Amino acid sequence: MNTIKSIATLVASLMFMPVAVGAHEGASAAEIGIDEKLGQFVPLGLSFTDENGGPVTLREIVQTPTLVGLQYYTCRNACGVLAGAMASVLGQLDAVPGQDYGVLSISINPQETPADAREAKRIALESIGRSYPPETWKFLTGDESAIDRFTDAVGFRFVRNGDEFDHPLALVMLSPQGKIVRYMYGDSYLPVDLKMAILEASSGTIGPTIGKVLRFCFRYDPRSNQYVFNVLKVTAVVTLTLAAVFVLFLFISGGKRAAGGRTDGKLHD
Repeated sequence: MNTIKSIATLVASLMFMPVAVGAHEGASAAEIGIDEKLGQFVPLGLSFTDENGGPVTLREIVQTPTLVGLQYYTCRNACGVLAGAMASVLGQLDAVPGQDYGVLSISINPQETPADAREAKRIALESIGRSYPPETWKFLTGDESAIDRFTDAVGFRFVRNGDEFDHPLALVMLSPQGKIVRYMYGDSYLPVDLKMAILEASSGTIGPTIGKVLRFCFRYDPRSNQYVFNVLKVTAVVTLTLAAVFVLFLFISGGKRAAGGRTDGKLHD
C-alpha cells in the first residue's frame, strides 16, 4: 500500500507542480508571495480613490467578473511589466469590456496619488494597442488600512524595501459577488486563460485544478491562438506511470511467489 501511495504522489507532483511567482529582485520568499484564498470573499465595502480623485467603493466597481492587479504606479521595475502584460492580454481578448468583465488596478503604496494613477492608466490604455473603453479599467489609490485589508483578503504578501515595495506578480479574478475564483501568475497571460477565468467568475466556479491540467497537458500555439496537445510532456508522464505500474506488478508478483513457496514448503513437511 505504501508503494502505491508513493507512486501516486510522484505522478501527482509531476502534473501539479506549483506555479512560480515572480517578484522584485532581492525580495525574500518568506516575506512575499501568494496565500491562495479561493472561494473566499473580498470586503466590497472598502473605500478607495479613483484616478479622477473621487471616492469609490469596491462594490461600485465589481459589478461583473473583475480582473484585479496589485501594483504601485511609480514602480520602476516589475509593476510596469505586470501592467504591460495586462494590457497585452486585454488587447487580444474577444470579450466585451464593461459587459463581460471589468479590470481593476490597486496601488499597494498608500503615498501614491490620483495623479499617479492617471498617468499609469494613460500608459496602460495606450499599451493595449486598440480602442478600449477607459471607464472599464479603474486605477485606485487608498490608505494603508484599505490596502492591508484587501491584500490580506486575497493573500497577497508584500514588504516595503526603502522607497519601493517587493511583491509577487499575480492577478486575481473576482466574481461579481467578490468571490476569489482564480489566481493568474507570472508576467505574461494567455487570452484563453483569461477567458476561462471570466467564465468561471460568471458562474462563481473556482477553477485552479482545470487550469493546471490545461497548462500541463497542452501548450499554447501563438499562431492559432489556441492550446494544442503537448505530446512530449504527456507521453513522458504516461511512460513514467506505466513503468511505475510495472515495477509495482513485479513487486506484488514476487511477494505472492514467495508466499506460495513458503506454503508449499509447509505442505511437504
